[in-house]
Amino acid sequence: MNNLLRACSVVAAILFGVSFAFANPSMLPNHPGYPMDKAVDPVLGQSLANDPGQKNAVGDQALHEAAVTDIDHVTQSLSINRQDERILEKPGAGLLPKVEGPVIKIEPPVQEGSKVTSEPK
Repeated sequence: MNNLLRACSVVAAILFGVSFAFANPSMLPNHPGYPMDKAVDPVLGQSLANDPGQKNAVGDQALHEAAVTDIDHVTQSLSINRQDERILEKPGAGLLPKVEGPVIKIEPPVQEGSKVTSEPK
């Protein structure tokens, strides 16, 4: 059983390593913003940029395009709570909201505490 576990882990490690070789770079988002346009390594002569030929994006356009690429991933969509339809005003933390319909008063569970005298016996 121990040898089977080792063999499975070796096969899994090999498949994990091979998956990097077959990764598809065209699936990465394509937007400008890399300043190393056509920089070349002086020793080896290979390109230093991940995507040579891309223009350098500047200003508001670059920020807008970078923000739009991930908008579906970060957008929050909550389910509709039918109880929230009654809320007219939310006054803030620690206070109950004003709602339409019956007003529910929450009374403290204890009206008066027990009295203890400070005289020792």
